[in-house]
Amino acid sequence: MTLLYSEVEEELRAAVRDLLADRYPPATVLARAESGSPYDAALWKSLARDIGAAGLLIPERYGGAGASAREAAVVLEELGRAVTPVPFLTSSVMATRALLAARSDAAEELLTSLASGDATAALAVSFATSPYRVPAGPVQAGPGGLSGRVTAVVGAETADVLLVPAGRELYAVAAADVLVEPVVSLDLTRPIATVTLDGVPATPLSADLTALRAALELGAGLLASEQLGVAEWCLSTTVAYVKERHQFARPIGSFQALKHRLADLWTQIVQARAAARNAADALAAAMRREAGADGTGTDGAGTDGAGTDGAGTDGAGTDGRGADDAATAVAVAQAWCGTVAVRAAEECVQMHGGLGMTWEHPVHLYLKRAKADEIALGTPGDHRDALAVLADVPAPSGP
Repeated sequence: MTLLYSEVEEELRAAVRDLLADRYPPATVLARAESGSPYDAALWKSLARDIGAAGLLIPERYGGAGASAREAAVVLEELGRAVTPVPFLTSSVMATRALLAARSDAAEELLTSLASGDATAALAVSFATSPYRVPAGPVQAGPGGLSGRVTAVVGAETADVLLVPAGRELYAVAAADVLVEPVVSLDLTRPIATVTLDGVPATPLSADLTALRAALELGAGLLASEQLGVAEWCLSTTVAYVKERHQFARPIGSFQALKHRLADLWTQIVQARAAARNAADALAAAMRREAGADGTGTDGAGTDGAGTDGAGTDGAGTDGRGADDAATAVAVAQAWCGTVAVRAAEECVQMHGGLGMTWEHPVHLYLKRAKADEIALGTPGDHRDALAVLADVPAPSGP
């Protein structure tokens, strides 16, 4: 195992970063966020089809790239750096993982559509749902179809297909058949919505919620990489600013107190990078084992997701990781990275002074993304509690 980036991962990073720098600079980020319609269909088309991000985790036999969670993590780092409002996390990571784990003919058909970038999907669950406590959900399956109401759903506004848990099963429904009502979101670059179903026809995907749990775990683990990207942008932007801003005829970056704060933040971000990379690597190994157990290890995510494309040749492809490594790595990453991203954004706002408090600077979007991500897919407290159980650490006893 290695946490270093492979050559292929660095090439993928460069491609995504160049695209975002050209098509989604800070001025565009601000303008689209303030317009109330942050989603950029043309940008997503370029990212999904030209770079191949839409099918990154989908095996080659379905038209995907057959890459691993490590490559997806690199993409999310760059999307976090630009707070990009595209459905990569919701569709290409979480929904795709649910479909891969469902192992049904209907799921495989949807994977082919997602891989080409012709369609997007989203999980019809609250974005705050913890991967450790997957509820049956508010939607019920009846003779007339699915009925119910789900709040705080991300990606629903742009999705063509919704993956809906009802009872203990997972279904696919056409987004055109449901009512999607946008609601005010803290994160202006990641809208949320309330989804209402009233006798909606549905296609069964999985007879249990194992697929949903796998999707939430992968989403939580790779969300740490997005949080890492947010934190890194905040640090680099702050360092650049304190070198330019003068007070008492000196750059404020020369003041010892600010140096110490930035040094502490840098240390925390280095730790966050290690935690996020470890989670991505552990998840990649877990998905390879799952694909191998299914007899699909000869293509796609089974081997070349982390074996032949460079992510595995640097040491990540040797599965010396235990079965519980992924769950532990995800808990560690989320317990740490969410808090660090918020800290980095808060320091960025403070050290930008009055400018940081205005909406003329994009830093407020990063603070809102960091705060929203911190409570998404389980809070840091949820992940610490899970980590205590996984590490067999007893809870503190009362007085």
